[in-house]
Amino acid sequence: MNKNAKIAVIGLGYVGLPLARLFATKYSVVGFDINEARVKELMNGTDSTLEVEDDLLQSVLKNSSTEDNGLYCSTDLSDLEDCNYYIITVPTPVDKNNRPDLTPLYKSSETVAKVLKKGDIVVYESTVYPGVTEEECVPVLEKHSGLKFNKDFYVGYSPERINPGDKEHTVEKILKVTAGSTPEIGKQVNDLYAEVITAGTYLAPTIKVAEAAKVIENSQRDINIAFVNELAKIFNMMGIDTQDVLEAAGTKWNFLPFKPGLVGGHCIGVDPYYLAQKAQEIGYHPEIILAGRRMNDSMGQYVASEVVKLMLQHDIKVKGSKILVLGITFKENCPDVRNTKVVDVIKSLKEYGVEITIYDPLANAEEVKHEYGLETVNKLPSEKFDAVVLTVAHKEFMEMDLDQLKNGSTVVYDVKGVLGDKCDRKL
Repeated sequence: MNKNAKIAVIGLGYVGLPLARLFATKYSVVGFDINEARVKELMNGTDSTLEVEDDLLQSVLKNSSTEDNGLYCSTDLSDLEDCNYYIITVPTPVDKNNRPDLTPLYKSSETVAKVLKKGDIVVYESTVYPGVTEEECVPVLEKHSGLKFNKDFYVGYSPERINPGDKEHTVEKILKVTAGSTPEIGKQVNDLYAEVITAGTYLAPTIKVAEAAKVIENSQRDINIAFVNELAKIFNMMGIDTQDVLEAAGTKWNFLPFKPGLVGGHCIGVDPYYLAQKAQEIGYHPEIILAGRRMNDSMGQYVASEVVKLMLQHDIKVKGSKILVLGITFKENCPDVRNTKVVDVIKSLKEYGVEITIYDPLANAEEVKHEYGLETVNKLPSEKFDAVVLTVAHKEFMEMDLDQLKNGSTVVYDVKGVLGDKCDRKL
């Protein structure tokens, strides 16, 4: 069946587009998204997320959904009717109370159900807690399609492992975990991905195992970063350079090389809440997971307080001062601003009555304004500042002459620990 596969990828963001582009090298693929502007830019051969180079994207584009191998992007549901694989790659955020929000999954499942046919397979890539695919999504598919699960249609799960902004570990170079609702479907899904994933695949015994494996990947990273964030706070009070300590400890072969910092984005800062929610539903309070989340969520306020202390130590009046924040995205060399914890730093700094200028050459100013109500600039300001705070290690910032931003008494705080002797203090 895989030889005749026609694949629909639902959601053309940081996860969906690279996957759709990759599958389009061997299969007929329809990329579906409800954002008309997004679909239009992709069909014009440009990806504003910077995950797929324009030449790569243009090399697989085709003019209609009925053509053979290649990628056609659409907002028209009818273009999905001939597909037999539906891969859902929508985001799984949390709400303001850090509770899992499955709305995008529900809505995308309803969309797919409208075109679902006998024999079709729906594969979910969104990060969820164990049980969501079969207990939450399948009922939606059954209700809106009128078809019976594991009789008329089947489901699979293959958690995304996209690392936004990483041009080395691209989707085909990262081993892919797969699973299916029956052993036969699991093998079929695994074989489909194996056609394009050069790093190989791993067929998990059940969908719940695959869901659990994904959610603990990011929970593990979150807890490790929380540990070094706590170390940073301790060593700062002791007058010890945390980076020096980590470099010394890193000389041991099995020391894990984690660094302190702001933990945001759509994965590490979110996924642990999914596992914690499920654990609490079954009567277990996950102490370590939630402790890690509390530590990492506190870092924005901590950075702001350290910047203010640094200014006071240099006799810089805080209230009314001008502070330049370098970077608003959640990570370096990436335009993604989802769940960026830089906004926590900015919010806390503003409580001291300072004037903030946010400079980020990669972030979309309209998106930042819409999501956070903050104004950003995409060109380096010509004025001088009382403090400069590097929050994101964009390569543009590494090459920047910070002296042009100083007024004679300016202090520089380096959250990422990448400026060397060009900063006055680092996290």
